[in-house]
Amino acid sequence: MLAAIVLFTTWIVLGIPVAIVTIPWTILSHNVLPLYRWAMSVVRTGLRFARIRVDVVWQMPLDSSQHYLFLSNHVSNLDPPVLISLLPERTAAFLKRSLMKIPILGWGMRLGGYIPVDRDGRVESAIESMETATRTLQSGVHLLTFVEGTRSRDGRLQPFKKGSFYLAMHAGVPVVPVSISGTESMMKKGSLRIFPGTAHVVVHAPIQPHDYASREDLSTAVRATIASGLPEWMRS
Repeated sequence: MLAAIVLFTTWIVLGIPVAIVTIPWTILSHNVLPLYRWAMSVVRTGLRFARIRVDVVWQMPLDSSQHYLFLSNHVSNLDPPVLISLLPERTAAFLKRSLMKIPILGWGMRLGGYIPVDRDGRVESAIESMETATRTLQSGVHLLTFVEGTRSRDGRLQPFKKGSFYLAMHAGVPVVPVSISGTESMMKKGSLRIFPGTAHVVVHAPIQPHDYASREDLSTAVRATIASGLPEWMRS
């Protein structure tokens, strides 16, 4: 439990002053990069103080002039801070709309271009999220999403949702599969307890959606790639 206390205390103690300074600056200057960079620095500092190490393998250098759709498996609430603070340049993500209502944090995520998602099952909500995500990618911001839609309860790879592949085809941007493991034992689903350890991340080579005839074919290729970077017991 000590690691959780250290992590959240660090984020609060460092995050509030950063937000007080950079959120007004972002609103006045319309430049979100200082807010984003300082926020990522706070996230990485919290992880380091909580003794959460990140072991990352980049299978191929990414083109700094290109923007990507990162598609990852999901095994822990630690996955978003680990991955977003690791990925290059500015990266946005999908998140529950209710999180946007959290004071300071919600404002910062809204300014950072994070995309709110309604889990009401309505087609209109899904279309709105996809259109917002497409505009985000076309503006030059990377986007991270978890293709299973929610965290795996046992760490094993779950069925993929279709929305990520609709977005990939619609936006026409390169897809980068990401495999993450280790966090499933550091912060389990349904628990706030955090244990120090190492998150293992494999960032695979980009995949071009237009090389595939259908969303199903693209999904199969991404699934095989993500699975290849996971321990064998997590692949099924």
